[in-house]
Amino acid sequence: MPISRIDSGPIKIYQSPFQKVDADKTKTSFAGLLQGYMENVNTTVKQASDLTTKAAAGEIDNIHDVTIASQKAKLALELTVAIRDKAVECYQEMMRMQI
Repeated sequence: MPISRIDSGPIKIYQSPFQKVDADKTKTSFAGLLQGYMENVNTTVKQASDLTTKAAAGEIDNIHDVTIASQKAKLALELTVAIRDKAVECYQEMMRMQI
């Protein structure tokens, strides 16, 4: 059985071999990434809130969707708070450093 070589082309330094990256994609800033994440969290919380309101009004038959949406929103908020706490902790640690 012949063994052929696996060749996917050259790998760029900033590119992971397991992730396909478009060469034309513009680089995003850290602030842009955070803003995008916060928009996603906000959308998730709004969807959960809307589903909860519809469930309270009796417009939704499947309560499982409401439960899943609220758990997703809860996890997203918990992750956001954990990231915020770590960022504040890092900032405070840097402020304690002597130059």
